[in-house]
Amino acid sequence: MRHQKAGRKLGRPSGHRKALLRNLVTDFLKYEKITTTEAKAREVRRVAERMITVGKRGSLHARRQALAFLTDKRVVDKLFGVLAPRYAQRTGGYARMVKLGPRLGDGSPMAQLELVT
Repeated sequence: MRHQKAGRKLGRPSGHRKALLRNLVTDFLKYEKITTTEAKAREVRRVAERMITVGKRGSLHARRQALAFLTDKRVVDKLFGVLAPRYAQRTGGYARMVKLGPRLGDGSPMAQLELVT
């Protein structure tokens, strides 16, 4: 039984899954909009919203936590300099997922993930 086990496996080994999420979250915070499968979008939304909450703390420890997860220092600077002040008055729900329909190649359900303005 999988009681109390959060997160999707996405059909990948744990190292590959962690690298995939790090790259997707980094690109999502960099471009503020990505298109991916629904399952990946749900996982990216979970992690990205946590990263924005870490950015809102603004401390040195929070910055080091973000640097440990995100793969680009410029994205960390954007997180703490642009995104955290933008969402300072918002308590959560920083990302929106819009379903796009099936992908043409394999029929996988696609979604667009974007930051709420």
